[in-house]
Order: sequence, then structure tokens, then C-alpha cells
Amino acid sequence: MVVILFMILCVLATYFSKQPLTFVVSELFTRIARNSFIVLSLIIPVIAGMGLNFGIVIGAMAAQLAIFLTTYWGFTGISGFLFTVVLATPFAVFFGFLVGKLFNYMKGNEMIGGLVLGYFADGIYQLVFLFIFGGVIKMNNSTLMIPTGIGVKNTIDLKDTVKYALDTVPMLTIVELGFYLVMIILACSAAFKLVKKQPVDWKSTGIKAVAAAAAYGLTFIGPVERFLAADRLLLLSAVELGCLATVLWQLYGFVKWKIQTGKGNEEAGSGAFVPVKAGVNVILAAVVYALTYVPAIYNILIVVKLPVMTYLCIGALCVFNNILMKTRLGQNMRTVGQSRTVANAAGIDVDKTRIIAMIFSTVLASWGQLIFLQNVGTISTYGAHTQVGQFAIAALLVGGASVQKATNKQALVGIVLFHTLFIVSPLAGKELFGDPVIGEYFRVFVSYGVIALALAMHAWKKAPGGKVSGRQGAGRKGKAGKAERTV
Repeated sequence: MVVILFMILCVLATYFSKQPLTFVVSELFTRIARNSFIVLSLIIPVIAGMGLNFGIVIGAMAAQLAIFLTTYWGFTGISGFLFTVVLATPFAVFFGFLVGKLFNYMKGNEMIGGLVLGYFADGIYQLVFLFIFGGVIKMNNSTLMIPTGIGVKNTIDLKDTVKYALDTVPMLTIVELGFYLVMIILACSAAFKLVKKQPVDWKSTGIKAVAAAAAYGLTFIGPVERFLAADRLLLLSAVELGCLATVLWQLYGFVKWKIQTGKGNEEAGSGAFVPVKAGVNVILAAVVYALTYVPAIYNILIVVKLPVMTYLCIGALCVFNNILMKTRLGQNMRTVGQSRTVANAAGIDVDKTRIIAMIFSTVLASWGQLIFLQNVGTISTYGAHTQVGQFAIAALLVGGASVQKATNKQALVGIVLFHTLFIVSPLAGKELFGDPVIGEYFRVFVSYGVIALALAMHAWKKAPGGKVSGRQGAGRKGKAGKAERTV
């Protein structure tokens, strides 16, 4: 219901803004690249039963501390960005550990605790940047420090350091890195099995290695090399490649299915491949490709350029979230999120699992803030982190997530809807009322309002007379409720 409501609001606001779709869609994909990673970092704590992690602002502070230091030391380009990531990670791990320890003392109140903790951490952050840097730790850099030499300037320009460092990684470099990574993984996997005296499927390993080498070999063909030399991919090309990949994948599945069924392997023949479903996927791919010839759609697709490496990082985080939930640790997190009493009875270390979930979230939030800052190109030293939690959580909730449940799909849908509204609301306010500030007020109201509504519904479900969710139901009756509160 929330998703439908915001879809309607987005359509109406886009219509009344009177802006061309080329502008709206181009801005939207820029915002998706900037903000998706940090929104996706919220999912793990939700699954672990810790609610909406307002404490991700602390991860953003770790990122800003690291990027200030690498800027001061003069690191530039993609190597400087990667070094910033490496530097930010231990800060974020340490901060995440402390936040997780604190949250274990306030079970059931993590969200309000995270909000207050964010304000407290901001005070320490300002002490460091206003006094420690320059006052205690001597720093001589007129570009970064205020004229008195004590305290950091309000704004730091990243133009000559890491601005667009991740966004401008050429596709050719990505393919080369992918090839070497695949070969290293195959070699390590075979070596590990040999050490453990396990059988190695040399045929399968060889086929994968040859396929990777063949894909890498294509990069030496002139037209392919020129295409991959770019650092951004037209949305039109992305759609065409997506349609082609869908058809080829379904064709591969069909051929594999026919070979297996031809050998009389009935189990393989009745496995995951479904011919009817494959046919539907191919038809849908053909329809999507045909739509690219519609002039209005074509005009949009040729305007939008995607930073390939940034979007690959977002996709990798989605895959990581899915894989994590299939591991033992992920299942433990899910169990803890559903009922701490049951998890404790099953022998799961509840406190440790919650701390690990918070460390994951804080580290991912710090990486997400770095992706955001390198795209924006400047740091508002004392303000860039302040509303990170609010806007990320609002986007997650707009996508249909709740305090108890969140998925990659909900996060991505929420990002699209929330930031579409962010783009067109001021413009619609200007067209309707002659004042863009009205639209600005509306989108701020929406961001706060959707969070307030989610928290109110969560409080109502937890109230003794309210509707109790299945997650909390087992812990509200008799001794089970007492046991859960003492975990």
C-alpha cells in the first residue's frame, strides 16, 4: 500500500513539475548510484531483529575521517579511493563493535538508542575536527585547515583527489580484474580441495578457466576494446546487453537440459529449468528490446550514462546479502530476529550475532558514504553525515520494508520512489504554487513522516493491546516473555 501511494505521488509530482523525462531519469540514475549502497547496508540489522539502524551515521563518520586523512596525505585516483576504503574499514569495525555492545544493553530499544547515539557521536566527531586536528595533532595544510590552523574547513573539495575515482574505472579494467579474480578463485579452490584430500572436478574447472580466458581474449578485438575503454555505459547499451544475456542464459539452460534428458537423467531433466518459463523470459526480453525503438523511450536511454563500477558494487552487495542469509551466520541472524528466546534455546550466541550484524552494517555504511562522497566531489565536513540515517531509512520504508522485514528488492524500489520524489517535488511546488520551497517542505515532511509512521506501527504491534506479530508473539506469553527480556 505504501509503495502504491508513493508511485502515485511520484507520477503526479513528475507531471506537475513539467520537466522532461530525460532530465528526471538522468538525475534518478545518478542518485541511485550515490545512495543505493548505504540503503542496502540497513538490511542486515533488520533481519537480525535490531530494527532500523539509525546508528549508520557512525559508519558515515568513519568514512569521512578516513577520506580526510587520505586527502591530507595526498592520495589520489582509484588507488587513493581503495586506500580510503582500507583505512575506513577498521574504524567502522571498531565503531560497529561498540554500537553492537551498547545495543545489547538496550534490547528492544535499539532504534531510539541509535538515534541518540548518533547525536552523541556527532559531538565527539566535531571535537576531533574542530580541535584535535590542528590543536592537538599539528596539521599544516591551508587547503584543508581554517586560517588559524586549528580545525578543519567546512567544505573539502575532492576534485584533485578521489572525485569520481570509482565512477570512472574503465570497463576494460573491470573485465581484466574479473578475469584475474576468476583464475585466482579457481586455483585456490582446487588447491584447497587437494590439501583437504577432496576430489577435484578438473573438467569443470578447466571449462570455467577456458571460458574466462575466452571472454578476456575478446577484449583484444578492436571494436570490443574501444567499447570497453569507456568508463560509463549508455542505458540503451545496458538494456540491449541485458536482453542478450537473458536470451543466451535461457539458451544455455535449454541446451544443458536437452543433453541431460537425452542421457536419461530424469532428475536433471525435471530440475530447475522449465521450458515454458524460459520461453516467457525470452519473449519478455524481446518485448523490452522492441520498446527501445519507441522514440520517447529511445531518447531517454541515449541520455543516461551509468558508472559501471559503482553499479557493479551495488549489485555485489545485493548478492552478498542474499548469500549471507544462506550461510549459518545468516540463518542465526534470522533466528535471532524472529525470537531471541528460541535462538538462545537453540544454542545461538545472541549477543555475539547481534554485534556481528551491527559491524556488517557499520562497515557497509562507511563504504556507502565513500561511494556517495566520491560521486558528489565535495565533503560538507560537519554536515555530510547528519541526515544519512534519516534519508536512507526513509527510502527503505518507502519501498515497503518495515521495522521487522527488509529485502534488497524493497530497498531498491524505495530508492527509486524516494529519490524520484526528491527530484521533482521542489519543481512541482514551483509550478503549482510559484515557490519551490513548498516542494522542499513536502519532501522533508515525507522523509520524517514515513519514519514516524513505521515507528508508530511498530510500537502499536508491541503494545499489550495491539496486534502482536509472529516474531514477538512467542515471547509475550508467560515465562517465554520473561526469558526473552533477560537474554
